[in-house]
Amino acid sequence: MTSPPRPAFSLIDEPWIPALDTDGRRRDVGLIELFQQAQDLRMLACELPSQTFAILRLVLAILHRATDGPPGIASWQALWREPALPLHDISEYLDAYRDRFDLLHAEQPFYQVADLRAANDGEFGLERLIADVPNNLPFLTARAGRGLASITPAEAARWLVHCQAYDPSGIKTGAVGDPRVQGGKVYAKPPLGVAPAGALGGVHLEGGTLRETLLLNLIPIAPGWRQQDEHDVPAWELPPRGAAADPAAAGGPRGLLSLYTWQARRLRLFGDRDGITGAMISYGDQFDWQDRHLLEPMSVWGRSGAREKQQKRTPVYLPRPHDTTRALWRGLQTLLPPPTPEREPAQRLSPMVLQWLAQLTVTGLIPDAYSVRSRATGMAYGTQQAVVDDVYGDALTMNVLVLVEGSALRTAAVDAATDAEQAVKVLRTLAANLARAAGGSTDDGTAERAAERGYALLDRAFRHWLAGLGPSSDAAAERAAWQRTVRRAIARLGRELVDAAGPAAWVGRVQQDRNGRELHYSSSQAEAWFRSGLARALPMAADIPAQRDPTQPQEVRP
Repeated sequence: MTSPPRPAFSLIDEPWIPALDTDGRRRDVGLIELFQQAQDLRMLACELPSQTFAILRLVLAILHRATDGPPGIASWQALWREPALPLHDISEYLDAYRDRFDLLHAEQPFYQVADLRAANDGEFGLERLIADVPNNLPFLTARAGRGLASITPAEAARWLVHCQAYDPSGIKTGAVGDPRVQGGKVYAKPPLGVAPAGALGGVHLEGGTLRETLLLNLIPIAPGWRQQDEHDVPAWELPPRGAAADPAAAGGPRGLLSLYTWQARRLRLFGDRDGITGAMISYGDQFDWQDRHLLEPMSVWGRSGAREKQQKRTPVYLPRPHDTTRALWRGLQTLLPPPTPEREPAQRLSPMVLQWLAQLTVTGLIPDAYSVRSRATGMAYGTQQAVVDDVYGDALTMNVLVLVEGSALRTAAVDAATDAEQAVKVLRTLAANLARAAGGSTDDGTAERAAERGYALLDRAFRHWLAGLGPSSDAAAERAAWQRTVRRAIARLGRELVDAAGPAAWVGRVQQDRNGRELHYSSSQAEAWFRSGLARALPMAADIPAQRDPTQPQEVRP
């Protein structure tokens, strides 16, 4: 008597991807439903920003393949003009590879190796798979007990895709059949590194609906954007991998399809439809990110001085991860497409998806009144990149003209972010001078805490101000209004710092400045320096009526 077949969990049909509809309601959808209802869904809404980013890239790989590229800008434009995605082509493609999208398939489970095992045939807990559970520190998470004993296949699928994108580096369990194994573990020198997306300063575009989001990030095959490679296919079109690294993958991804579905890990889930109870994770196919800026469209890039010196050539580009301690708007200039360099290669490169949208705006394929949300995603790793320290997610809503080189709105936006930085710098100096006046130390964090308060106060205001810019905005007047907003906010914080300084700071004391001069520091003197510094930092903040107050709630276009 034959045993019953293992129950299937089809990622095409089963609901597993969290999404918000246009009414703000959250629900899970399968792949086919996601494409069917993309025009009625607002956005993907996973547990972590990194999970959303990883699943978006999987969905994009399917859409790229189903649209044959798309093969040129005209084909992309035709997709943009349609009210819905090309469902017939998508359905036909997914049906052709239906077996490969079965999470629990006995021979070729999705993104896994069916017979992956360790030498001792042991099973491993879910903490290896779930990124919000620190290894060896389970008391630092709200997920414990039954939440770690078993998860649904839907949740396991999300973490599986996330693991292939963001899994940390470090020592991994050795899989039987992998020649890299020594003593049951994989010890690689140099380390094999984090999974691909973990190295990126990830950026993608969000439109008004999920359909728009997918198309805005769907860069076509066209000169200057993408090249065709007949060997570039997604992971599910290749034969199932074994435990060892695939020799054919040694040169790295051939294009977006292999990049978005890169098998950086060998995985196996343990369990069934009733619950996934464990996961084994080993190293898979690795590649070096160096000079992949013409392939990877969703990352900030920067020149690597260390590698240029080592290799004695320029330029050498590597992905530039986000600073997880800073709001996205504070690094706005590094996010936007840089001016075309005249001589030296550019020090930084903005994500290709932003360059692509700027080109669509210049050519009129996207109207200049269109607003888009640029969403940044990143992962910060700890000790030797073997643990996850932080997950970064931030977004800015802006008019597309802000992306266009030479645009007055772009200049105003970049200068406005600089205005805020300069004003907070003046506030930081005030806090340090008040500490000197009171006889305290300037190294006790007082100045930095004041700066954090300043940035926090300006954060929401800048986002509203930026979102309100449009083709009819007077860039000079808008920047002047912004400077007045900054002056009011920072001046108020400055007064609070002076009032809280106490009588010792009011009396003051004589100390040497950084140039060795003796100065009398007091709260009144510090406030005078603060006011003059603020005036120099914000020269356009004249006392004339503001046209718009960004601190007040306003309608923000998605």
